[in-house]
Amino acid sequence: MKVREQFLIISVIIVLAIVGFAFIWQPILWAFLLVGPLIIMGLFDIMQTSHTIRRNFPLLGRFRYLLESIRPEIMQYFVETDTQGRPLNRILRSLIYRRAKGENDTEPFGTQMDLYHSGYEWLEHSMYAKQNPKNIGEFPRLIIGGKDCKQPYSSSLLNISAMSFGSLSKNAVLALNKGAKMGNFAHNTGEGGISNYHLENGGDLIWQVGTGYFGCRKEDGTFNEVTFRENALRPEVKMIEIKLSQGAKPGHGGILPASKNTEEIAKIRHVKPGVAVHSPPSHSAFSDPIQFMYFIKKLRELSDGKPIGFKLCLGRKQEFMDFCEAMIHTGIQPDFISVDGGEGGTGAAPVEFSNSMGMPLREGLIFVHDTLIGFDLRKDIKVIVAGKIITGFHMARAIALGADGCNSARAMMLSIGCIQALQCNTNTCPVGVATQNASLVKGLVVEDKAPRAKRYHEATIQSFLELVAAAGLNNPGELTRDHISKRVGLYNVQTYHDIYPPMEKGSLLNIDTIPDDYKKFFQLTRMMK
Repeated sequence: MKVREQFLIISVIIVLAIVGFAFIWQPILWAFLLVGPLIIMGLFDIMQTSHTIRRNFPLLGRFRYLLESIRPEIMQYFVETDTQGRPLNRILRSLIYRRAKGENDTEPFGTQMDLYHSGYEWLEHSMYAKQNPKNIGEFPRLIIGGKDCKQPYSSSLLNISAMSFGSLSKNAVLALNKGAKMGNFAHNTGEGGISNYHLENGGDLIWQVGTGYFGCRKEDGTFNEVTFRENALRPEVKMIEIKLSQGAKPGHGGILPASKNTEEIAKIRHVKPGVAVHSPPSHSAFSDPIQFMYFIKKLRELSDGKPIGFKLCLGRKQEFMDFCEAMIHTGIQPDFISVDGGEGGTGAAPVEFSNSMGMPLREGLIFVHDTLIGFDLRKDIKVIVAGKIITGFHMARAIALGADGCNSARAMMLSIGCIQALQCNTNTCPVGVATQNASLVKGLVVEDKAPRAKRYHEATIQSFLELVAAAGLNNPGELTRDHISKRVGLYNVQTYHDIYPPMEKGSLLNIDTIPDDYKKFFQLTRMMK
């Protein structure tokens, strides 16, 4: 006999029993308060056609969906080990929390990492370690601004990566920006534009301009020079970043659902409220590398010479080489390039894109850095990276591979209370970070969380500088690929210099010195025919 038929028979028996006993003892009717709703739920399960398991196993089948709904919490708190969690494991999350709270961030009893597992990496220390500066005022800064920049920016080596208001709550934006102000580092606005919450506390801003041109768009969605200049001249805006693509969903345009397009959001983004707004996958202001360089020049002029750069997750290598050749052809260069890795995060991305699109950070960074050196452009352009930059070692590895500075998004979110609940795309973030639900947002207290962002930033920079000093180096700029070793097999260890031999300066400018693995790109390029 099927479970649903058994349920019907048992339900009928229970109801008849209760009615029968009620003639003897009327208080038994109170049993209906408990049994009645369960019977009704079971009958509904039998009648519905959407969920087979509930139809075949009425009432009992509901427990399957209950357990599934709390699976992330069960995995995080009871199942996963300290090294297994994804996207960030418990070791990394706990480290961020302790640093943000100003607590002891040391670990007892040795590492939990498997040092003999293929892929394990380490920084080679020196017998002649240097003294590390302890005063935050002595932390090195990065000057961003090339030959055509009139307002260079003195940047921290670690800044807040791009996250838009709308994806983040107003309190999250306020906390991050106030933390940036307190810690003297920069806050990237994300492509959603500059909100009042980005301006309220006066933290340094990197204004990101995406394909939707939010904050600088005309009614038809094209670029608006007038409104761009109004925002670009704000004193809080220190740099402008043109977003070409991002790591989690490169080549994919976003959508702002009509339900989230409130009057406030619409005003910030220069769109009509209450309608769905699509971000196209590519820019309408330019369609080839030459036009792109002139667009960079236009933005630099409109902003009165502030640093202009672009962000990309590397895809087809040929296209980045086209950019480099366009820089040489026009004499126009960006002041910085932000390299995002395929492991980058977002509030919502198609699974196929987040899992299977975009070059991982290390390979992307190495190619960008080497190609710029090959075209003798690296000396004028700073390279910033993002993609799971969490610890001082992550910073050291990135800089050794060719970066000048780093951005971090998820670590900054965790520093202000994110618990990796994996609900960024549902508007139900329980800690008020990635939601617009007012009742959840109010739980995030800006005055408490802003100092945590500042403390996490300071402690991570300090840790990074301690690693640099332990390697016997005087400053981060001395880190090279020789300083990072990687296990590539049980009995084989190589440095990144061995794995990725460095490019010779200017070698891509002469047909006789082009490395073999680059020659195919020159056979394809349009500019060197």
